[in-house]
Amino acid sequence: MGSYTLETAGGGGTGRGRARYPPLSAVVVSTIAAFSAVVVFAILRSAYDDALSRTTTLLGHNLEPTPWHPFPHDKGRPPARAAFRCASYLSCLPPMAKPPPPPPQPAANASGGVPRRQCPAYFAAIRRDLAPWRRGEGVTRALLNAAQRRASMRVTITGGGRRLHVELYYACVQSRALFTVWSLLQLMRRYPGRVPDVDLMFDCMDRPAINRTEHGNGDPAAPPPPPLFRYCTTRDHFDIPFPDWSFWGWPETNIAPWRNEFRSIKHGAKARKWKERVATAYWKGNPDVASPLRVALLSCNDTSLWHAEIMRQNWEEEAKSGYQHSKLSSQCTHRYKIYAEGFAWSVSLKYILSCGSMALIIDPQYEDFFSRGLQPEVNFWPVRAAAAGMCESIRDAVEWGEAHPAEAEKVGRRGQRLMQELDMAAVYDYMLHLLDEYARLLRFRPVPAPAPAQQVCEASVLCLAGDKQRRFLEASAAQPAASEPCVMPPDAGE
Repeated sequence: MGSYTLETAGGGGTGRGRARYPPLSAVVVSTIAAFSAVVVFAILRSAYDDALSRTTTLLGHNLEPTPWHPFPHDKGRPPARAAFRCASYLSCLPPMAKPPPPPPQPAANASGGVPRRQCPAYFAAIRRDLAPWRRGEGVTRALLNAAQRRASMRVTITGGGRRLHVELYYACVQSRALFTVWSLLQLMRRYPGRVPDVDLMFDCMDRPAINRTEHGNGDPAAPPPPPLFRYCTTRDHFDIPFPDWSFWGWPETNIAPWRNEFRSIKHGAKARKWKERVATAYWKGNPDVASPLRVALLSCNDTSLWHAEIMRQNWEEEAKSGYQHSKLSSQCTHRYKIYAEGFAWSVSLKYILSCGSMALIIDPQYEDFFSRGLQPEVNFWPVRAAAAGMCESIRDAVEWGEAHPAEAEKVGRRGQRLMQELDMAAVYDYMLHLLDEYARLLRFRPVPAPAPAQQVCEASVLCLAGDKQRRFLEASAAQPAASEPCVMPPDAGE
């Protein structure tokens, strides 16, 4: 009943086979169901595509470049496959996964106390950087909102230092935003439960933006400026320096995470003793970065007249050759190495100092967090920036070094020692102390940034990263600290 049957002969007529066909109503229902499924799938796919077309990522998908620092930018929507694969990680639940176990306690010293490392002297600059808000009304929501005008992203850390949210405003160059957020996740991993809850604005582009002359020029009676974090500052700006992304690696230029790169550079430096190094000043880099200083430096390329060898770096060609001719570990062949700022400060400073050559630093205008530890004629040699006297200043520095080889070698070694002390423990301690001091100035309780802010965790960052980026990120992963952070230098006012 309820079906059609067709009898067929078979088996000598003793058996009959029956082929059963569904009723017409069932066929209609099945057809409607199939059509409905196709329609639903199309609707879901359309909704997914629409959501994907509006999804922003730390790699700059669906974001415009910062208007104050435009750069070649062709990042559209994130690849559908990557977005689909990473969807399950975007919620970051449970937050930061399971907290790692507390680090082992260091052994007590003879007096019964726990030995504590003293922070390097340049840590004292943290209080100077935050002075406008220390002597003022602190950091209010109004000031934070004012800083958004020149920020590429907003970062909030909440939940006792266990949740990280990022609200993206503009795209950053290459993978700077990805690696900067990764650095914060690694700080949270190194010091679980110790990172303070904070709410801050961050710009990952080069030049400082909070000009002193526009905000009272340091007058204690003037209202405090908007607080904006970035990688560098100057004496004429209030921007707050923060360790740059390259400490965790720079995959676009094949520069490894700092702990690996320093080890490699130092090994390369040992290959040539001071007496075996070339007795000229050496610079290799990109002058085509809107830097009049580097353009002027090209005119000093004369080993006979100025004792200088200036090499133009073609990054496009280097990328094609796999960076075989730009390994930093193979560039410690000269007794003198030149540091020249580019569009702003340059991450190359730490690599130049790492060689143990006497660093010739051309009148630096910008400061990053550790360069405040530099002392002229102690761990570097100053060079005049004036175009009319730059080449002469380089020549004079080389001639002084050749006349005083022991002293010149000591200057180079002291610069290398400064970089030896700038290990990742020092970098993380600087980050922790900076955020601690900043958190004390907040006049509101940080809460997770609302949508469209995204919660970020290690899994979501690694999933979003490309293969090479992921290798660098994983190679720079931190471990819980086995000791307490270093002790800050005393405040000058204390």
